[in-house]
Amino acid sequence: MSFWENFWELIWWFVWAFAFIAYLFALFAIIGDLFRDQKLNGWWKAVWIIFLIFVPFITALVYLIARGNGMAERSQKEYKQAQAATDAYIRQTAGSASPSDEIAKAKGLLDSGSITQQEFDLLKAKALAHPTQTV
Repeated sequence: MSFWENFWELIWWFVWAFAFIAYLFALFAIIGDLFRDQKLNGWWKAVWIIFLIFVPFITALVYLIARGNGMAERSQKEYKQAQAATDAYIRQTAGSASPSDEIAKAKGLLDSGSITQQEFDLLKAKALAHPTQTV
């Protein structure tokens, strides 16, 4: 075999590998969407899975065409729920100190001698300029 025959076989192999991996991503997205959908009956979910097993490419195309909009909506809803949970966790972990709490902490540092009056004034100005938002 010549170099170019091996080269084109390698390119063809990469094209098929890419197509197969793209199909797997679509398949997992479809299966994930099926189980995420609360409105779809369990029997219909089973029918979709059976068709995905026995007629995979046609079923995937039909699913994406027929249920693509709902798939996007469910994905967006899940993203918003995950974002809200992340935001709540960050708020809980970081704590929500009010400007008066920050000033009280700075006053305690000033009274203990850890900071100077100028540093206290700077911390107080920062606390009053950028109050934390509570949702």
